[in-house]
Amino acid sequence: MTDRFVSIVRDAAVATVTVDRPSKLNALTPCMLDQLEDAARELEADNETRVVILTGGGTKAFCVGADINEWAALKPLDMWRHWVRRGHQVFDQWARLRQPVIAAINGHAFGGGLELAITADVRIASEAAAFALPEASIGTCPGWSGTQRLVRMIGASQAKYLALSGERVTAADAQACGLVHEVVPHASVLERAHRLALAMASRAPISLQLTKQLINAASGEETGSTLEAMAGALAASTEDAAEGIRSFQDKRAPIYVGR
Repeated sequence: MTDRFVSIVRDAAVATVTVDRPSKLNALTPCMLDQLEDAARELEADNETRVVILTGGGTKAFCVGADINEWAALKPLDMWRHWVRRGHQVFDQWARLRQPVIAAINGHAFGGGLELAITADVRIASEAAAFALPEASIGTCPGWSGTQRLVRMIGASQAKYLALSGERVTAADAQACGLVHEVVPHASVLERAHRLALAMASRAPISLQLTKQLINAASGEETGSTLEAMAGALAASTEDAAEGIRSFQDKRAPIYVGR
């Protein structure tokens, strides 16, 4: 049986997803990417969950990125096919999840861990958290949107500072550049995230989900699919749509009225 490193715990309309491999500071393996994908699919299909919290197991790290031992021996084409592309597929699913996602950053968020955190819509960080893109120090590059989604979020200048220097920045510095929204005492990260999730969950869920999609589209995330989905929903609500279905079932020409 495959070990479980990603769990979902539901509390009414809020689901908490934990990346849970604290002995390795929640470093990601291919198996964990699969489990993150499974969790995103499950949540996408869950009409009872209105808000999602994403956090890390233990007290030291949210996620320190990809487990180096898992990819160090990969050949270049396998690195492209099975690691970088795979991570993008999974992280994009999280960024496009229809429910609002709050990252409760309970410790270090390095490399792919920082990139996972920025798939969330809101980020609450422990005052003890630190953030970094250290890839250049081990001869590689940010691979899971640290040069793309992060640039859209905090701007090219700040993203260059993180990626080119590899420096760790504090939670306060991360808040100052727009990487996180709130910094709270270490012991309060999950509690604050849960309070915010409950407040969001009390709002009209479809309005929240549509608003999230619209803002994503404005920043270049899933623009085409958002427009098509909303146009399709609008068209499906018209009298003409109902007439089109009836005429198909009756095997006759439709009579459209423009309503």
